[in-house]
Amino acid sequence: MPVRYSAFVHPLLAVTMVAASTLYAIAQQAPSPSRIRGTIEKVEGDTLEVKSRSGDEVKLHMADDTSIAGITKISLSDIKVGSFIGTTTVPGPDGSQQAVEVHVFPENMRGTGEGSRPWDLRPNSTMTNATVSESVVGNDGHTLLVKYKGGEKKVVVPDQTPVVTYVPGDKSDLKVGAKLIAFVKQLPDGSFETSRISVGRDGLTPPM
Repeated sequence: MPVRYSAFVHPLLAVTMVAASTLYAIAQQAPSPSRIRGTIEKVEGDTLEVKSRSGDEVKLHMADDTSIAGITKISLSDIKVGSFIGTTTVPGPDGSQQAVEVHVFPENMRGTGEGSRPWDLRPNSTMTNATVSESVVGNDGHTLLVKYKGGEKKVVVPDQTPVVTYVPGDKSDLKVGAKLIAFVKQLPDGSFETSRISVGRDGLTPPM
């Protein structure tokens, strides 16, 4: 007597379709951000209310060990051979790596995040933290050769590129109107906890 499969096909198909639609929905969810850039709108104890650069209202809870650094402007000429820097770059029309910002790490932060990785400042941007091995001034601005463990990169730094450095900071820097970038993890209630904040001094927006 032939075995009849029809009784099993429809339930199995339904389960498969539900599983597929669930996986699709998960894939379509926006990933939880690991960095939030924005403006402080309110400070209440260890909680900051921030308007993100996308216009969303975000609550940031500061962990007990949150580190706070100030960001202040410096000159392009302050970048020396041997400086340990971070730079966000995007591909230029000629294929070169064009800096959209450079931040110089103080000596006690040397080695922070060394390497090169995708970054979320702009589409197709990359963050590279490395040591400057060569610095050449040309008609199009500075060209830096930076080296990190496992690689090197040539970066063109146009004259108007924002250049900043880190200075010691504390909670007194977290004022309404201040611009920040916070490194975060999302909590179960949808809010965010941060253990590291970089905040601009004197109205500066951290450019990284």
